[in-house]
Amino acid sequence: MPYRPPLVAHEYFVADPPELPVRARGEGGLSAITTAELVAADGGEVLLKAVTSADETLVVQVGVAGEGVIRVRLSEDATARPRSERAIALVSPRTYQGARAEVAPDGPILIDAGPLRAEISLAPWHLRFTDAAGATLVEQDRGHTDISGRLRTLPFGRSSAAGTPVAYHESFAAAPDEAFAGFGESFTRLDKRGQRPVMWNFDAFGAESQRAYKNVPLYLSSRGYGVLVDSGAPTEFDVCQSTHSVVQIVVPDDVMDYYVIAGPTPSEVLDRYDLLTCRPSLPPKWAFGTWISSGFCVDSQERVLARARTIRRRGIPCDVLHLDTYWQADGHWSELKWDAENFPDPDGMLAELDGMGFKVCLWMNPYISHLSPAFREASAAGYFLKNQDGETYVADCWHGSFPACGIVDFTNPAAVEWFKGLLRPLLRQGVAAFKTDFAEGVPADAVAFNGMPGADLHNVYTLLFNDVVAEVTREVHGHNLVWARSSYLGGQRHSAQWGGDTYTSYAAMGSTLRGGLAHGLSGVPFWSHDAGGFTGRPTDDLYVRWTQFGALSPLLRLHGTTTREPWEFPEVEAAAVAALKLRYRLMPYIYSAAVEAARTGAPMMRALCVDFPDDPVAWQADLQYLLGRDLLVAPMTAPEGARQVYLPRGRWVDYWTGEVLDGSRYVTVAKPLDQIPLFVRHGALIPVTAQRDTVDVPAEITLVAFGGGDGTVEVHDADGVTIAVATRDGADLRVAVTGPKRVTGVELAPVAGAPARAVIS
Repeated sequence: MPYRPPLVAHEYFVADPPELPVRARGEGGLSAITTAELVAADGGEVLLKAVTSADETLVVQVGVAGEGVIRVRLSEDATARPRSERAIALVSPRTYQGARAEVAPDGPILIDAGPLRAEISLAPWHLRFTDAAGATLVEQDRGHTDISGRLRTLPFGRSSAAGTPVAYHESFAAAPDEAFAGFGESFTRLDKRGQRPVMWNFDAFGAESQRAYKNVPLYLSSRGYGVLVDSGAPTEFDVCQSTHSVVQIVVPDDVMDYYVIAGPTPSEVLDRYDLLTCRPSLPPKWAFGTWISSGFCVDSQERVLARARTIRRRGIPCDVLHLDTYWQADGHWSELKWDAENFPDPDGMLAELDGMGFKVCLWMNPYISHLSPAFREASAAGYFLKNQDGETYVADCWHGSFPACGIVDFTNPAAVEWFKGLLRPLLRQGVAAFKTDFAEGVPADAVAFNGMPGADLHNVYTLLFNDVVAEVTREVHGHNLVWARSSYLGGQRHSAQWGGDTYTSYAAMGSTLRGGLAHGLSGVPFWSHDAGGFTGRPTDDLYVRWTQFGALSPLLRLHGTTTREPWEFPEVEAAAVAALKLRYRLMPYIYSAAVEAARTGAPMMRALCVDFPDDPVAWQADLQYLLGRDLLVAPMTAPEGARQVYLPRGRWVDYWTGEVLDGSRYVTVAKPLDQIPLFVRHGALIPVTAQRDTVDVPAEITLVAFGGGDGTVEVHDADGVTIAVATRDGADLRVAVTGPKRVTGVELAPVAGAPARAVIS
């Protein structure tokens, strides 16, 4: 029988990236830069006229874009910019006082950015990046050819089809043991070697593949550098897949515009990346508490208030109630109006919830059903994206499960103000934040108000959407928190993102974890996921294990297509709530880690390579992480209750037993259902607080010493910075405290060799 593909569900709303044209057999069009000549040198930048293998003349610009950052541009025109910049600027180069270009008569051109240097050979063309001492970090691939002399890797140059330029490309040599991480929230293995991520925002359909809601064209190398591509186009990274020793980058845009960023550590790369884009936005402190959702099911004012009272009565720590789609009338989603039948008195409800200590988050998205009266108003005013005929683009944004919709056009200033006008009354009413769902589905053939085609707008649309919601939220409440599903380059300015619609399985929990680690290494530290999984009802054990993972994630939300309320899992409610209580006990530690992440760009949920970049295993052990600097978390991603955990170098203390384990090895860890595998760096001081129902700013904290050696901890809070310094003095641990908080005691974990007592001075 002839081969037939397997039967799979179709994605009816096709928003796939447009295919690049294919050259006809025998047609030329692949060109490589062969030689170049200097046109101008200005400070730390040079302008070069380059000749290609196809006798084209292109422009190359190489210059310093900040300390430790070098920018490379290839185009026909020195003024060319990425097409997505018509909607939003993604990258802003910096100045660096030490920048310089050295042009020798017969030698290579040197571009000096301090910790990073570029060495340019003109004839033949070659570009190499080194550290300050001259050691190679990365260099252009010198070209792989077959026996016929044909190129088998894409050179630094461009490709044309039917005589029209269609893409620029670059290739970097890769060492055999080099690992690569980043690229946004990709749910595959953390080390992307052997993979081919495409920067195109998709509905990720279960969060178990390379389809990603949040793409970021940035990667970090285990050899101590990063590469950032400035483009909103569907850039493709062939990470040693086609050829084991080459990373190939294809940019279907008007310019190849990339930055090489010095490390040597991932944290230093991310710090410099933030300077090019923006610092992460710190969420308000209440956002670090538990979020409990209505779930994707019919809700009402009576149910919401009953949920709130039950949470408080059962002593479940919680700060945010999230109301998903059904706070609006069925069939009128995204009109942003309360369902008057099910929510007859939203003002009274919000006031009562506020009195109980709850913030409220509402679901919304930028798609409006064509059956809605709001659609007719917005369509007549020109507030939606258009099709090729100039009419409102009506798209099947819900994959056949909801009426087709118009897509709000945020390139239209009038549409932006109209949309803010829908949100502002809800915020003034007492709603604290919005969950900004969807926004990955801009069709490639749509046309925006500013003239951009959908293919150019697709990836950056989510930034415009989240910007609008964040701006109006800041206007009313003074914070810019959105709970976003989709994002792109620079999206760390939107202070909360979650992993989307995951399947409800242990395997999906594992892929979700990997997505969070990758996203953290893409510059986004404040990330979460649907604890319990989204689609379907989790088994009791999976519910507990996923809740434990959520409780030790940067942010925590219980949400799914069925209820995730702890009392609906009566056999395991106590274990799930214990995980939430552990989070609230650790809140001084967690919030301090959050403040550090906002200041430095390093993730809260740290892949091991962040702290151990020279350990090859740290780039591969991607089902565990450090929460902050001192807690090593290894969620149980299988139902057996046992797993392998890699302990990096040093000594680690089992949080539950006090057992001290040597690092640089894998250990087998078995834990009962009420305990997550959790380890503490030996000698760490962990700040904790008394159990509370909501997150606050405690005046008093306790320190827990794991091992009782010399150590320092900084506790960051709204009242300032408190510093505790511990010094071992024989059998005593002396702790000196400065700052606004009062340390009421030092608990000594039951660790072998710990001091006998602690003294606070």
